[in-house]
Amino acid sequence: MKFLDQCKTYIKSGAGGVGCLSFRREKSVEFGGPDGGNGGRGGHVIIEAIGGLNTLIDYRYKQHFKAGRGMHGMGQNRTGAKGDDIILQVPVGTQIFDENNDVMLADLTEEGQSVMMLEGGKGGRGNASFKTSVNQAPRQTTEGGPAEEMWIWMQLKLMADTGLVGLPNAGKSTFLAAASRAKPKIANYPFTTLKPQLGVVYVDSKEFVIADIPGLIKGAHEGQGLGDRFLGHVERCATILHVIDATGEDIADAYRTIRHELKEYGAGLADKKEIIALNKIDALDDELVDMLAAELKDVTDAPIMPISGVTGAGVTELLRALLGNVEHVRDKEQKEKEEQEAEEEGSMLNQPTWSPI
Repeated sequence: MKFLDQCKTYIKSGAGGVGCLSFRREKSVEFGGPDGGNGGRGGHVIIEAIGGLNTLIDYRYKQHFKAGRGMHGMGQNRTGAKGDDIILQVPVGTQIFDENNDVMLADLTEEGQSVMMLEGGKGGRGNASFKTSVNQAPRQTTEGGPAEEMWIWMQLKLMADTGLVGLPNAGKSTFLAAASRAKPKIANYPFTTLKPQLGVVYVDSKEFVIADIPGLIKGAHEGQGLGDRFLGHVERCATILHVIDATGEDIADAYRTIRHELKEYGAGLADKKEIIALNKIDALDDELVDMLAAELKDVTDAPIMPISGVTGAGVTELLRALLGNVEHVRDKEQKEKEEQEAEEEGSMLNQPTWSPI
């Protein structure tokens, strides 16, 4: 399945049905009175996050979505049928923006979460609803409510526990293949990975999700090489795994380059817990690996773990360290969520109650 993380879509709700003008006409009923029914409401446009999806590719080939129109009211006090709602199913982690792609309208972060983007028009009133004691034969009806329409941008930010970052050809995809059952494309040249990849990692009877994003380059936070789009997939990650090529010319400069892009992008990426994987140690001797690790310690306080994605050396230990970071962050987020819910519940209970005198 092809990967698509951003798309522009046109949506339109259904207009309400027209109210009916009708009078009861039956044999032996001299004054039947009005019996025009109301029109049905138009269909809503709803966006729902579902599990099992990790791409917006369905919205590349079909970009216009319209809900059903409400049926007109009919005689004998029959209300028109309501228009069919249209539900757009998107992956968990999808954000909805306005037409200019600068105002967020919704953020769907949980499976089953949904939002009504456009409300269907209300059904028009039939003449039966206008009958009063002084107006026994009204001929008044109303039109149904108008449809609503708009263009929206949908942007997917993957829901992963760990995000892999690094320069092109650092060995991120090789590590992902060694740590999970994912089968990313692997080759000995830069920019082999052109789209984010997800892999489920199992360690010590536990599992978590790793997102491998394409290699970042200088200026990524400004959109160079689609870097700003790729960095967006790291926003929701609990921790970052910074993969550095141990065979590179200047590993300290490689580290500083990526850290600069994370800081300039913002969204808290530079503040996330980080582990550095010094990759491709299979091509070096132990003494040189120790020297390179010491060189990195001069520029960062983050844990440094030498690994080889090819031979699997150090991979299990690294996964355990990542799992510890993930569990720590997720437990903290859950505790903050519970405290916030308790605070909101307490504020509602403390609200004064008024009783009539």
